[in-house]
Amino acid sequence: MTAGTLSMAAGGATTTPEREPVNKWLVTVSITFGTLMGAIDASIVNVAVPHLTGSLGVTVEQITWVTTGFVIATVMVMPLTGFFARLFGQKRVYMFSLVLFVAGSALCGMARNLTALVLFRVLQGLGAGALQPTEQAILRQTFPPEEQGMAMALFGMAVIIGPAFGPTLGGYIVDNYSWPWIFYINVPIGIVSLLMVSRFVHEPPDVRAALHLMAERQRKNMDWYGIGLLIAGLGTMQYVLEEGNRNDWFESFEIKSILLVAVVSLTLLVIRELSARLPAVDISLFRDGVFFSGTMIGAVMFAMLMAITFLLPLFMQLMLGYTATQSGLALMPRSLTMLVVMPIVGRFYNNVSPKITVAFGIVLFAYTAWKMGHYTLASSTGDIVNVLIIQGVAFSCLFIPLTTVALSSIPRHRLSDATGLNSLLRQTGGSVGLAVFATLLTRFATRARGAMLANVTMDRSAVLARVYALQHALTGRGISSADAPGMAARIIDGQLRQQAMVLSFERLFYLSGILFLLVLPLVFFLKMPEHAEAHEVHVEM
Repeated sequence: MTAGTLSMAAGGATTTPEREPVNKWLVTVSITFGTLMGAIDASIVNVAVPHLTGSLGVTVEQITWVTTGFVIATVMVMPLTGFFARLFGQKRVYMFSLVLFVAGSALCGMARNLTALVLFRVLQGLGAGALQPTEQAILRQTFPPEEQGMAMALFGMAVIIGPAFGPTLGGYIVDNYSWPWIFYINVPIGIVSLLMVSRFVHEPPDVRAALHLMAERQRKNMDWYGIGLLIAGLGTMQYVLEEGNRNDWFESFEIKSILLVAVVSLTLLVIRELSARLPAVDISLFRDGVFFSGTMIGAVMFAMLMAITFLLPLFMQLMLGYTATQSGLALMPRSLTMLVVMPIVGRFYNNVSPKITVAFGIVLFAYTAWKMGHYTLASSTGDIVNVLIIQGVAFSCLFIPLTTVALSSIPRHRLSDATGLNSLLRQTGGSVGLAVFATLLTRFATRARGAMLANVTMDRSAVLARVYALQHALTGRGISSADAPGMAARIIDGQLRQQAMVLSFERLFYLSGILFLLVLPLVFFLKMPEHAEAHEVHVEM
C-alpha cells in the first residue's frame, strides 16, 4: 500500500454523522466501574485465603495460584490493548473485556474446586487486563487538553485506591456472607457499567477513522510471532516474580529454567517488534523521551507503593501485635488522603510544571521512607498514620503528572498502544517491588540476627546478668531450676529475632526511599507539551 496521510480537523468533514456531544462525566463514570472492579479484584482474594483453603480442601501454597493466575493473565493482555483496539475499535474492546470479566467473576463464584477457580480467575484476568489501558485512552480522548490532569486524577483514583480498599471490602463480605460473594458482587456492577458504556461512550471520528486504516494494514501483516513471544515472555516473567520467593529463587531449577525462557522470549520480542512492519506491541513508543521517563518513574512508583503496602501491615501485625483488620484500617488514611488530594493536583496540573510536582513527590516519599525507618516496637498508631497521610500526598503528586505528561506527545490514534505499555510497566514494577522486598525482608533479618548473635556471649557481663535475671524470674513463676536455663535462652533468642526483624524493616524502608531518589534525574526529561493535543491524525500507509 502506498504511503498516505489521513488528516482530519476536529470539526473536519467525515462520512460518519456527527453525534451530539456526551457529558464527559457520564463517560468517566461509565468506564471507571470496570477499572475499579479489576483493580479491587487483584487483591480482594487475599483476605479470603483461609475460607478458600477450607472450602476447596487445598493448602495455602496451592491457593496462591488463584492470585497468580489472575495477575499473569492481566499482564499478558495489557500490551496487546492497542493491537485489539486497531482491529475491533476501543469501545468494542472495552465492552468485550468487561463482559469477559463479569462472566469470569460469576464462574469464579460457582467454582467448587481449585482447578476450576484458577481457570476462571485466568478468564477474569484476561478481561481485566484491557480495562485499565482502554479507560486511560478513552479519558484522554474525551477530556480537552486543558483538563487532561483532571482526567488522569479520576483514572488514578480507580487504579490506586482499588487495591487499598479491596482487602477491607473482601474482609467485610467474607465475614458477613461467604467467599463466592467477593466475585458475585462484580456481576450487577458490571452489567450497569456495560449498559452505560454502550449508551454514553463513543469513539472520536478521527480516532475511529485512523484505527480503521491501521486495521486494514494489520490484517495483511498479522504479527503472530510477536504475539507468541509476548505471551511466552510476560507469562514466564510474571510466574518467576510471583513464585520465585516461595521457591527460593535461583536455588530452584524450575525458577532458573523459566527465567531463561522469559529472558530469551522477551529479548526476541524486542528484536521482532522493532523490525516488524506493523508490530503487535509498539515498542518504538519508548523512543519518545517524555513517554519513556514518565513510564519508568511510574514503574518505580508502583514498585515502592506495592512494597510499602506489603511491608507496613506485616510490621504492624508481627512487631506491634495488630490484627489484620486493625492493620488494614491503619492504612486507610493514605487512601483517603489520595482521594482528597488527587483531584486538587489534577485541577492545578496546567499551572505547575510536572518536573516540579514530580520532584516534590519523590522527595516527599523519600522523607516518609526515612520516617518509617525510625519505627520501633514502641511506635504508636498515630506515628504510622501521620506518615501515611504525608505519603498519600506524595503519591498524588506523582501519579497525576506522570500519567498525564507521559502521554502528552502521543498521537490520539496511538494512545491505546501507549496506555497498554504504561499499564504493563506499572503492573510489572509493582510485581518486581513486591518480589524483591519480600525476599530481602527475610535475608536482612537473618543477617541482622547473625550479627547480633556474635555479641551475645556468656563472657559479657550484660548478657550474663540478663540470663540470670530471666532464670530467676522463671523459677519465681514455678519453672524448675533444670528447665529455666533452656527457657531463658529461648526467650533471649526470640528477642533477638524480633529485634533483627525490626532492623530488617528499617533497612527496607530506607532502601525504598533511596531507590526512589535514584530516578530523580529522569524528572528532567518530563516537560509540558508545547502545544495543545493535536486535532490532526496522520497515519502512514
